[in-house]
Amino acid sequence: TGQAVEAEETWAPQINLGVPVLIPEDYVPDLDVRLGLYRRLSGLESRRDLEGFAAELHDRFGKLPGEVETLLRVVRIKALCRRARIARMETGPKGATIQFRGDRFANPAGLAKFMQDQRGLAKVRDNRLVVRRDWREDADRVKGAFNIARELVKIAEEGQKAA
Repeated sequence: TGQAVEAEETWAPQINLGVPVLIPEDYVPDLDVRLGLYRRLSGLESRRDLEGFAAELHDRFGKLPGEVETLLRVVRIKALCRRARIARMETGPKGATIQFRGDRFANPAGLAKFMQDQRGLAKVRDNRLVVRRDWREDADRVKGAFNIARELVKIAEEGQKAA
């Protein structure tokens, strides 16, 4: 069971928001430095750690380009997804599709209420939660994904407290 615990600690949500998430070459020209930054970023989860990382980038390389700001938001969304046990989240112009780890959610009653509160804009299809939205702009998708993930964390953690 040591392997099961390790797998549990190291799993990472897959997130595809259809937006560019990268550290541009013209912002950090040195490939090794860029790769080191990506490695460090992959281990960050808390908002405070990410804000510190962003401040360091600003000090070392100047004002953060939009792609880097988006990358930092996506890392934050990934941390939220991990807390909500979201294995996969994909967004597009018409909303989000979410698959939970092991196809289970910590608080099924809370999830049912969340879906009800969406007034017909959320349903379960093929073991996935589908939330319809009108997200034409990249920024809308990133913000929307963050809000949904944050809401699902709140619901999941309420379910864990009740258990």
